[in-house]
Amino acid sequence: MTSAVEVPAAGSAGPAFNAAVSGTAKPAGGPGVKPGLLAGLDEAGRGPLAGPVYAAAVILPEDFPLNVLDDSKKLDEKKRNAAAALITEKAAWGIAWAEASEIDNINILRASLLAMKRAWEALAEAFPGYARTVSPLDAPTGEESGKTARGGAAGPAGQAATGRAAANETAAGGGLTAVVDGLYCPELPLPCRALVKADARVPEVMAASILAKTARDRMMIHYSWFYPEYGYDRHKGYPTKKHREAILRYGPSPIQRKSFMFKPVQLRLF
Repeated sequence: MTSAVEVPAAGSAGPAFNAAVSGTAKPAGGPGVKPGLLAGLDEAGRGPLAGPVYAAAVILPEDFPLNVLDDSKKLDEKKRNAAAALITEKAAWGIAWAEASEIDNINILRASLLAMKRAWEALAEAFPGYARTVSPLDAPTGEESGKTARGGAAGPAGQAATGRAAANETAAGGGLTAVVDGLYCPELPLPCRALVKADARVPEVMAASILAKTARDRMMIHYSWFYPEYGYDRHKGYPTKKHREAILRYGPSPIQRKSFMFKPVQLRLF
């Protein structure tokens, strides 16, 4: 049973720093990181009426082509998928989620933060060279089922790109730092800063946004095989007219967010 996640205040600030890591971190281990490395975190799927909320954590290598990155909502599907393939090949990353039932139990904000916490844990598990630079989590990790991590190695990270200046004002004394899009930080064992619109300003968060979005889209397509009458492959669970009509006609699906449900009279308004 997953316990509720307390909503923490936005992350603390510290002096700006540049990112640098010595060598390559691989799932089997690898050298530690030098002060200044950024881990970007973001979620996808807070607004849908059905399905899980996904999150990703990403650490980019120095030579990553930043021109392929943007807020995932601004990229078309083809560009998102191409960028996601590049991120999973070259970066250190983790993807995780919180199920619809968890969203109903603890609310969407806390579920989003829980998914981001799990995404960090997934990255740390797959790339322990980065995890060794921070202290272990004191809090329970929650359900292990909502976690996945794979990917290639992350090489040396270099100078801060546009948008990182604000993100870098965290973690006095150096070390790995997390930057999260939004107003709140999840429970993490490392310094964290919440930054509004970080998914349009910080490359690491852009990358996390892309991974979370593409992974969730694939899962909703998978769900459409089991529940084709709801059209999840088309609207991904978002409250479109067709989706509302399907709920009104067939009732809630097994992945419906019951706490998001509308009364029939409200559904007819759309």
